[in-house]
Amino acid sequence: MTRSIEDVISELWPEHTAHFEPLAGGITNANYRVEVGDDVYAVRLPGEDTELLGIDRDSEIAAGRIAAELGIGPELVQHCPRHSYVVTRFIEGRHVDAREVGDEPMISEISSALRAVHHAGTIEAHFDAFRLVSAYHELAAARKTTERFDYEHMAAVLGRIAAARGGHATVLCHNDLLTANLLHDGRLRIVDWEYSGMGDPFFDLGNLAVNHSFTAEQIERLLAGYFDVFDERHTAALELFELVSEAREAMWGVAQLAISSLDVDFEAYSLEHARGFFELEANLELEALAELTAGLAGEDQPRTRTPSGS
Repeated sequence: MTRSIEDVISELWPEHTAHFEPLAGGITNANYRVEVGDDVYAVRLPGEDTELLGIDRDSEIAAGRIAAELGIGPELVQHCPRHSYVVTRFIEGRHVDAREVGDEPMISEISSALRAVHHAGTIEAHFDAFRLVSAYHELAAARKTTERFDYEHMAAVLGRIAAARGGHATVLCHNDLLTANLLHDGRLRIVDWEYSGMGDPFFDLGNLAVNHSFTAEQIERLLAGYFDVFDERHTAALELFELVSEAREAMWGVAQLAISSLDVDFEAYSLEHARGFFELEANLELEALAELTAGLAGEDQPRTRTPSGS
């Protein structure tokens, strides 16, 4: 059972006076800024049935610890396996502006941070976006929720991409690189590791690029920073995973329609990303890109580098 913020505060700081306020931006969870004396924390309370969205709370904690050790994620202070709440040090920084993500110096900081995360270690969870999209479809169907777009065509496209990336590397990925999860307090910080898992590094790269509408020049800059060299096969893989990312978001919205009681227009969210998927597909040479990426197996991990500012 999900606990209230008052319950969590009473449990963690029974002898202290705490002040809290909600943090904006969360859809799945409830997030709070909590002041206890001179200390400031971020408290995340999970939404209901989040395990149905593919979230593994134990692996979220494991990935969060790794990110904190790298100086990229916030320090983990407390977590409760039973109630799944998480307490971290509050990062007194600013939200990164979406307009700066694809430009210098931010794009170099992000590419460096992703390199570090992708080499940082392993956790139990695996993130397979292709299986996740299928699982969302099955969940929605079981609850009599139907996609308002051509899911069968989307699934066929994803099947072709999955076949091309069959030999991909498996590294620790964040898998939810929205602007809301990028903070800056003198260095780049990445928060919200609940979708983290061992997966394809190009999902992170494509997810970042499509979420911020990267131009071809910005994609080239991101990949050159991540791999040190420019290779058209890397561009091909990223463009394919932009499609995969949009499909995941579209089907996440459908899954939320099936399970969520929140007053959020998940249908509009789903349709927005479905449109993004089909518009991207219409402008890509899918078979040519798939052939290029098929030659990447075993060559798609960058050399290790520490994140900027470390």
